This record gives sequence, structure tokens and C-alpha cells, in this order.
Amino acid sequence: MIAHHVTQQATDIVALVNISTEKWPPRHRTYFGSLEIRSPQSGDAFAITPIRGCTGVMDLGDKRTMEYRLTAREIAEDIAREINGDSGEGSFHGVFVAAGELPTDSELADARARLEAFHRRLVAAADLEWERTKNPMFITDLERRAARHLGFEKPWLYDPQPMDDCPVCAEKIKPGVAVCRSCGAILDREKAAQYGLVPAQGALSTQMHCTQDKK
Repeated sequence: MIAHHVTQQATDIVALVNISTEKWPPRHRTYFGSLEIRSPQSGDAFAITPIRGCTGVMDLGDKRTMEYRLTAREIAEDIAREINGDSGEGSFHGVFVAAGELPTDSELADARARLEAFHRRLVAAADLEWERTKNPMFITDLERRAARHLGFEKPWLYDPQPMDDCPVCAEKIKPGVAVCRSCGAILDREKAAQYGLVPAQGALSTQMHCTQDKK
């Protein structure tokens, strides 16, 4: 079994920059453990996660060891590559390694352009899927987030709710409907009366009294 003993070098630090508000689970590596990637707070253009280089000792067994070195830039680029490639070929989630201690205006502009281009590709794919199926269940959460980020209004841009079963005919119905479309069962009398689908309770009572008086 190979064991790793790693020490971090404070002198070797680079900035892993994130311009997206998306949250990612911690990144795990054998050479540094667990790392949480910071996301920008409200009003901030970006967030920086400092990445430090590591010097480790690998236990090869039989009292043999081998020292190895991972620079901060190698580690940061590995993490950025993993996050940005999480959604397939050509994906980009707004994470990059700055050349200096802080990202330059040019680096930020390039990252924003790449992120917008990726979001537009996601929205275009969702539009094609919507034209083909008209089924919002085939639109991914990632595509919805992209549309919201771009400020688009789309017919497929909502969070689908699970369907209910009609207690009378067991057909699938939308949550909160007043009358079942399949069998006509009154599921919410108050709402049905509000829209004139059934007589209001008071009117129904008055009608019954009038009928009784005629008798």
C-alpha cells in the first residue's frame, strides 16, 4: 500500500479564481485532502481560493521513500480543469488560474465571455429540445440556470412539480387543480366556486331553501 506524507509550501501560492455563483462540492486529492472552492458573495465580481504547492513523500515499502513536488499552479490547473470539464466537452463554469496574485481585467473579461458563450450553447440546446418534445422534463437544471444567468424568458424555464393522482379516477393531475379534467370530480370546491365552475356554498344553500319552500 502506498502512503503519502505531504507538506504545503507557503511560498508557492496561486489564485484560483471563480466568477460563477454556482456551488461545488469540495474537491478531494490525496496530496492535500479536501478543498472547498469559494464562490463570489453578493456584489462581488469574483472569489479567490488560494492554492498552495505541496512537497510529499511517497512510501514505497521496504523502508524506501520517494519525494515528489507538485507546484501550486499544477494543482490549481488540475482543479480548474476538473470543474470546467464537469459538463462535457467544451464546458466552462467560470473557474480559472490567474497569472498573478489577482486576476487582471483582461482575464476576467475573457472568463466572462467564455462563460456567456457556454450558457448560450446550453440555452440553444434547451430550445431545440423544447421544439422537439415540448416536455419541460427534458430540460436540465444546468440549462435552466444558464437561461436565468442570461436573463432570458423561456417557456421551459420553470421548475417542474410532480403530478398528483385524482382520488376519483386516478388520472394524473397538476397540483392544486379545482376540477379533474378527466372525470369532472370537484377537488377544491372553494376554488371551483371562485371561478364559477360550481355554485358558491351560500348560493347553494339558498337554492335548497327555495326548493323546499315550493314544496
